[in-house]
Amino acid sequence: MATIEEALAIERLERDIFRGASTESQLPRTFGGQVAGQALISAVRTVDPGFAVHSLHGYFIRSGNPEEPTVYLVERIRDGRSFCTRRVTGVQDGQAIFMMSASFHHGDEGPEHQDEMPVVPPPDDLPDASVTLTPERLWAMREWEHWDIRTVPQDVIFRRAGEVSQQQVWFRYRHPLPDDALFHVSTLAYMSDMTLLGSSKVIHPDEPTQNASLDHAMWFLRPFRADEWLLYDQTSASAGYGRALTSGKIWNQQGDLVASVVQEGLIRHLRHN
Repeated sequence: MATIEEALAIERLERDIFRGASTESQLPRTFGGQVAGQALISAVRTVDPGFAVHSLHGYFIRSGNPEEPTVYLVERIRDGRSFCTRRVTGVQDGQAIFMMSASFHHGDEGPEHQDEMPVVPPPDDLPDASVTLTPERLWAMREWEHWDIRTVPQDVIFRRAGEVSQQQVWFRYRHPLPDDALFHVSTLAYMSDMTLLGSSKVIHPDEPTQNASLDHAMWFLRPFRADEWLLYDQTSASAGYGRALTSGKIWNQQGDLVASVVQEGLIRHLRHN
């Protein structure tokens, strides 16, 4: 399957128009993380290198065709001394399939604090999913064979009071990545869509549902590398009316909180007609 470099490949067609690569996939629709990652890289290409992305907010409007490339139209909303803002629309066959706003910051100094990382088993104590495959996971490991993903067993997760549905996942890209910090940010944007909605199914394991990402927001808080272990601490605060709200905090092994994610997704009973 495609490497992350292939999945996030972008070709510049015009000053603010880009085309993302289509890559081999088993999925019936374009993976949301790929669209978000390509859109972010398109925005990055229009911003001065002195600015780093600190947040993005995206909406998945229509299902994309994984066999077709996506064209990204970038709008330069603001170029300030401290912040830049871009709006990106992903288009297939003349229709928008994704819209994203991204904000970039030049960097400042100020007070510092962060939550503490939860106590979890280290990734080396957990089995590599690629060698402990279940039939349900086989297709996923084929789709994302370049990722090492290790789920913390539910019976060892520290339960936080009042949080009804929790999931914790260690992940990293299996191969060394370039030192470009913005490429690691785009790689994390790709990965962040991969397991988060699953946190809403933890307490509904036997209910067959149709699932899809609806919107996605991320904040990038501290430097990190996506080819080193990251802990994705996920919760689902609510599910109802066919939608689920999920959120996640992402930590490196040193205990630094590097990113925060919120996503609402479709999670409705399967329709039989």
